[in-house]
Amino acid sequence: MKKFGIGQPVSRLEDPRFITGRGRYVDDINLPQQCYGVVVMSPHAHARIKGIDTAKAKAAPGVVTVLTGADVEADKLGSFSPIMPEDMGGPKGYRTLRSILAVGKVRSVGERVAFVVAETLAQARDAADLVEVEYEPLPSVVTLEDAVKPGAPAVWDEAPNNVSVALMMGNKETTDAAFANAKHVVTLKLNNSRVSANTIEPRAAIGQYHPDSGGYTLYSTSQNPHGTRAHVAGNVLKVPENKLRVISPDVGGGFGMKNGNYPEDALVCWASRRCDGRPVKWVATRSESFLGDAHGRDQVVTGELALDEKGKILGMRMNALHAMGSHLFEASIVVPLFALKLAPGVYDIPAVHAVAQAVLTNTAPMAPYRGAGRPEATFLIEQLIERAARVIGVDPIEIRRRNFIPASAMPHKLHSGIAYDSGDFVRVMDDCLRLADWNGFPKRAAASKKNGKLRGRGIGYFVEEAAIFNERMVIRFDPSGTLMIIAGTHSHGQGHQTVYAQMVHEWLGVPIESISFVQGDTDAVPIGRGTYGSRSMHVGGNALKHAADAIIEKAKPMAAIMMEAAAGDIEFKDGSFHIVGTDRSLPLTAVAQSLHRPMFLPPQFDVGLEASGTFAAEPSNYPNGCHVCEVEIDPETGVVTLARYASIGDVGKVVNSLLCEGQIHGGVAQGVGQALMESIVFDAGGQLVTGSFQDYAMPRADDFPDFVSVLAEIPATTNPLGIKGAGEAGATGAPPAVITAVLDALRPLGIDHIDMPATPNRIWQAIHSHGATKAAAE
Repeated sequence: MKKFGIGQPVSRLEDPRFITGRGRYVDDINLPQQCYGVVVMSPHAHARIKGIDTAKAKAAPGVVTVLTGADVEADKLGSFSPIMPEDMGGPKGYRTLRSILAVGKVRSVGERVAFVVAETLAQARDAADLVEVEYEPLPSVVTLEDAVKPGAPAVWDEAPNNVSVALMMGNKETTDAAFANAKHVVTLKLNNSRVSANTIEPRAAIGQYHPDSGGYTLYSTSQNPHGTRAHVAGNVLKVPENKLRVISPDVGGGFGMKNGNYPEDALVCWASRRCDGRPVKWVATRSESFLGDAHGRDQVVTGELALDEKGKILGMRMNALHAMGSHLFEASIVVPLFALKLAPGVYDIPAVHAVAQAVLTNTAPMAPYRGAGRPEATFLIEQLIERAARVIGVDPIEIRRRNFIPASAMPHKLHSGIAYDSGDFVRVMDDCLRLADWNGFPKRAAASKKNGKLRGRGIGYFVEEAAIFNERMVIRFDPSGTLMIIAGTHSHGQGHQTVYAQMVHEWLGVPIESISFVQGDTDAVPIGRGTYGSRSMHVGGNALKHAADAIIEKAKPMAAIMMEAAAGDIEFKDGSFHIVGTDRSLPLTAVAQSLHRPMFLPPQFDVGLEASGTFAAEPSNYPNGCHVCEVEIDPETGVVTLARYASIGDVGKVVNSLLCEGQIHGGVAQGVGQALMESIVFDAGGQLVTGSFQDYAMPRADDFPDFVSVLAEIPATTNPLGIKGAGEAGATGAPPAVITAVLDALRPLGIDHIDMPATPNRIWQAIHSHGATKAAAE
């Protein structure tokens, strides 16, 4: 095994640049003659725009231009259009088109109403305060269940009952029959709270129009620069894609929120055109991020399980409402889609009927947030399993064991048509229980009780569908023999520069220090799909392998000529071409250099050595894993302390264990945050209550114990490298494990349900509403 090859825990090559402050983010970029943009946001959740007076703003010091929805219409700009199920062969629904500045109505607090551009940021902010908008407030609807009630205010008149589209999977008749024959039926209604991604780098954009060419350059904090180019150029500016260059330099986190298209990306480009080609820069404040970023989760779901007398699951029902906000945000529809597809989790459930409705409300749009439907599906099925175990009187571990899909049944086809290709759920769970010292819990619980604390333990087993679309990767040698990887994926914290270099080092034998990495520039990278949905190692890695294989095949005939041998007698290993049966060899780098010679290159060869490879996630892969959590609760305050946390993740072939575990730990932190403290809250009028870090709580390092985690390598059969995704595993497995542990601690007090987030106040109220304070102390 090579020192820096596949499987080695190589430290990130990117880190020296980042930790010494040499990262280059959009806000670090300043262009000659640059001016600054500020967005005027709606203060109303729902209102008709009766008029906008920009005269005072335009007359303010330093103002270059002020743009409104009327200017959008005058310049005949287009709108952002979301992906809809009908685009993938599914049912038709109402497609909300999103103008980059509101026209006629606003449908949420934070919707963009005007864009002010000035010489300085301070001048732009002062002028933005002078834009006078006359609103006629309209009735609004904020919560999911209120939105679908008869007579609820319509977010869009064209969407009956505020439902954009309804999805269904499974067989209702078969499932109804299973419930009719069941010995036990358990029902749960759960709330998956709305959260904000809160990336360390707020969104930012710089747009520059080039009058000579009629083209644009956009610097954007995007997870998917090619996707941003397609939507901004094609949908809004209505220019060919080759007229817009999108550069996404270093991006400080995304989590799905930065994958879609925001008005500001188009506004800065358009405003630059209106300002005679002067660059326009916009950077969100944290308050603007809370208002303007797409949020995640926000689901209300009712689930039911039908079981026989031994606890074997016979059927499952699911009926879910998924918030879409005021507009569908590009790929937000995949959230209810994945929640349906993966509803049974890792359990062998013969009959399933699942329904999900995409619901419009007068709130900020929603995005696929880390996991995108998989955490929602996992939370429901794991909480149902726990409830069933209590109702039937079966140990929670045993009921899982009785219902797991066995490894011998792989591949296993679900009600939705997808098929798990591999997995050994019993083995992974048992290994995790040992890792967590499950059997030692009673002793720890007794010690907690002695200290006046309640201790509980919880388990969560998850499965998710990872990777989507196809991808293209390029390997290119320069005349010196060094190698460049040109990636269609986009790393915004995942460490692609490191893991891709490890792969190429393993396959081609090029020293890792001689490998450079290019991404995030649509002029330098011809084709790319970006990074989201744990796709990069599956599609990017396998495409890179195809490119590496093509490099060898392209170079082999030249190596044969250089070594005066027949091509059939040449083999490649350890970075060199060898003549079979001899000790003669020639490094690949020497062949690459020879292919760059300026003259006397054999005519059958192209100048240079370059190859591309493509790969598609058809089918996807199915990472899974088990998380075990222990908590202590102070019954006097309701404060939850994470006491122990263990996880085992089946991520298929591991490329870099250090980075992979880091991804899982980061996901766990986000999952714990949602379970215990994070929640976006609107009041009844649609005003954002949690609009700052004083109101929106996130976990800190001292909120966590040491994570004990192990990676289980059960290779996927859906791709040659055997890779399964890892980026969303922690966020999917953590909420059910944490909430189950909280409920386990509270159950002796008669508390068997608590909504996320399980904040100290919510727990304290639950304890006092059950009159359980004294009992807890005893």
